[in-house]
Amino acid sequence: MSSKCYQKCKPKLECEGKPKVAFVCVHNSCRSQIAEALGKKLASEAFESYSAGTELKDRINPDAVRLMKRVYGIDMELTQRSKLLSDIPEPDVVVFMGCNVSCPSVFCQHVENWGLDDPSGQPDEAFLETIRQIEQKVLQLKARLS
Repeated sequence: MSSKCYQKCKPKLECEGKPKVAFVCVHNSCRSQIAEALGKKLASEAFESYSAGTELKDRINPDAVRLMKRVYGIDMELTQRSKLLSDIPEPDVVVFMGCNVSCPSVFCQHVENWGLDDPSGQPDEAFLETIRQIEQKVLQLKARLS
C-alpha cells in the first residue's frame, strides 16, 4: 500500500467497539509513546491507543516527556510506561513509527509504517517537528477510522 493511501484509504476492520491501535517502535521510549499520548488526547472517540516496543528502555525519553508536557499539558510519566508487544491487547491496527531495523511481525488487520526518524539526542526543534508529524498522522488516522 502506498504512503498516499495511508492518508486517504479507510481500512476495513472487523472489531467489537473501537479499534485498538498499537504504535510500535524498538524501545517504546519516544515516538511510540508520543503517538499513544496524542492518540488518547486527540482521537479517543475513534480508537484506543497503545504503544509498545520489541525492547524496553528503563524510562520514557525525558525530552519527549518535557516537550509533551510543555506543548500539550500531557505528563506521559504519570499516564504511560514502557511496554513490550506482549504487554498490550491484541491490536486491530499496528503503526510502526519507523523501523531502522526490521519491523516485528504482529498479527493485526491493518499495518502502516509512518517512517519517522527517532529524534532522541537531537535538539528540541527535531523533537517538536517529530511531535508535529505524529499529531498530523494521528489526526489522519482518526479521520480514516471514524
